[in-house]
Amino acid sequence: MTLHPLAKKSLVIGSAFLCLGVLIGAFGAHGLKNIVAIEKLVTFETGVRYHFYHALGMILIGLIQQTFQTLRLNVSYYAFFAGILLFSFNCYFYVLTDIKTFAMIVPLGGLMFVLGWGALTVQALKLR
Repeated sequence: MTLHPLAKKSLVIGSAFLCLGVLIGAFGAHGLKNIVAIEKLVTFETGVRYHFYHALGMILIGLIQQTFQTLRLNVSYYAFFAGILLFSFNCYFYVLTDIKTFAMIVPLGGLMFVLGWGALTVQALKLR
């Protein structure tokens, strides 16, 4: 079976992000619980949760793209990719470094997640 290029990219990168999410989540659960304040641990867990949601979203994009090859799902894919980096990774960096700049970048990642889901909605509306 030949995969649509975006479908393959979404499946590979989404799966890799999920693998990384498991490792980061385990580090947070086991390596940080005695090191950082509980409210910081909550921030870290929020980063992991959204990391997982959107890595799964990337895989979903791959499956949708393969099924409906005429849809244009690049915006959703790249928005989720950027959102994971800007939201989740900045949550992680903020907790680990206590540098407020990282916390200030997090909302941009949230906007990327909204953009990704919004773009997916627009493409879904094109289906008959």
